[in-house]
Amino acid sequence: MKTIILGPPGTGKTTTLLNLVDQFIQQGIRPKQIGYFSFTRKAAREAATRAAEKFGLDAEKDLENFRTLHSYAFSRLAMTKEKMMTGDDYKEFGKLVGIPIKTGKHSEEDGTFNSDNEYLTIMNTARVKRMDLLEYYDSRQNILDIERDTLYLLSEELKRYKKEKGLKDFTDLLEDFIAQETKQSFEALFIDEAQDLSLIQWEMVRSMWANAKKTYIAGDDDQAIFKWAGADVDHFIALKEEVNDIKVLDQSYRIPGGPIHELSQKIISKVQNRFDKDYKPRTEHGILKRYSDVTQVDMSKGNWLVLSSANHFLDDVKDLCELQGWYYQHRGCNSVPLKLLMALNNWEHWRKGDLLGHVEIKNIYEYLGSNVLPGFKTGKLLHSDDKYTLKECMEKYGLLTDKVWYESFDGLDTVTENYIRNMRANGEMINKNPRIIMSTIHGAKGGEADNVLLMQDLTNAALETMSYDPDELHRLFYTGATRAKRELHVLDPKNFDRAYIL
Repeated sequence: MKTIILGPPGTGKTTTLLNLVDQFIQQGIRPKQIGYFSFTRKAAREAATRAAEKFGLDAEKDLENFRTLHSYAFSRLAMTKEKMMTGDDYKEFGKLVGIPIKTGKHSEEDGTFNSDNEYLTIMNTARVKRMDLLEYYDSRQNILDIERDTLYLLSEELKRYKKEKGLKDFTDLLEDFIAQETKQSFEALFIDEAQDLSLIQWEMVRSMWANAKKTYIAGDDDQAIFKWAGADVDHFIALKEEVNDIKVLDQSYRIPGGPIHELSQKIISKVQNRFDKDYKPRTEHGILKRYSDVTQVDMSKGNWLVLSSANHFLDDVKDLCELQGWYYQHRGCNSVPLKLLMALNNWEHWRKGDLLGHVEIKNIYEYLGSNVLPGFKTGKLLHSDDKYTLKECMEKYGLLTDKVWYESFDGLDTVTENYIRNMRANGEMINKNPRIIMSTIHGAKGGEADNVLLMQDLTNAALETMSYDPDELHRLFYTGATRAKRELHVLDPKNFDRAYIL
């Protein structure tokens, strides 16, 4: 028996799946007989953690089959890390064939090698799409700036290199798993984020559900935004012809009623191939605001998610945050390093009479510059097990100041100092996570915030995509718009001819 569960934004898809897991466990089915597979490691870990807490289980031992497909293949094939291609292996291969390749690694999420080399990216994408390499190249030659013959030769050389070294990549793992005759049997099989699976992953899933009594395939085709990595949403949609049942979760607990819901529905209605579904927003009405310039956006209060189609479009927002003294995060890094914030916080507590240990003092000394005697900057004379007052360090260990941080931390540049002073003057809680998170729409998949700022600018590649596959961009901006829980703020593009107009 196979069931599709469609989960529009904020409808509680993961909770629904875990409730089903709960039912199976209550029926006496052992957790190890349940397979729960998600597209990302983060989602798989979250599901395992929630299930472990709910059912009083050990996430590692009892829920060993709560993982990504690549991780599961790795385990079932009894692979070791030593047998897997690494960034250093790719660098060595690059030297052998005369092409520079930056160190990177495979993603366990989509099987694509993270590299700046377009040849490698094309080779991997063709494989996860289960397409002949040259056939795939020919289908995209209008946007590729690489040589056809070179692509083929590099592909053959990479195969030879891996064979000689006895190494595999993550796509090899899926191919080997599919080729296995014996598969594990499951009482219940769950496939989450199904809209993001590539064709090779679908082949793996099909080989698994052949040995499962019940299979649940969950996802939302409207949020399929990883086609560039090989995801095949059309395969997911086509499954409606061969499943026993389709269930739609029809109540969103995130999307407010009114203009935000209306705009998101307007966007997604443009998609040609999709499941016919609808859902109800929250009764609370949201707010939609539009701006012609980023300086008009007031992000002084509340939690914000700032989204764009590419990271470099976020530069103006970063400049605004730094000018206004707003605490933000970009590419997973806080605007002020945590190490500096800890030093600042510890310094203030130290001045008030608290005792600090060797590690905290050593960290502070890095920012004091000339306010610590040269021979004492490393803090080596401090005992690791002892704690010290500020007065003691001034008398015995080379500390030359007890003034406020901005008068003492002369190792800071002026820009950073002024930025921190502005943040503190604004009442920013710099000892907590930043209020403002900047991300690409792809990077924010699954995230949400009370306030979302959505930028409409497009890269050259996205503009090309718009000309031959507009559905991909419709889904992308639908995903961005549906991150907002209360207010959606739309920023006009710098050039309307190079934008997705909401």
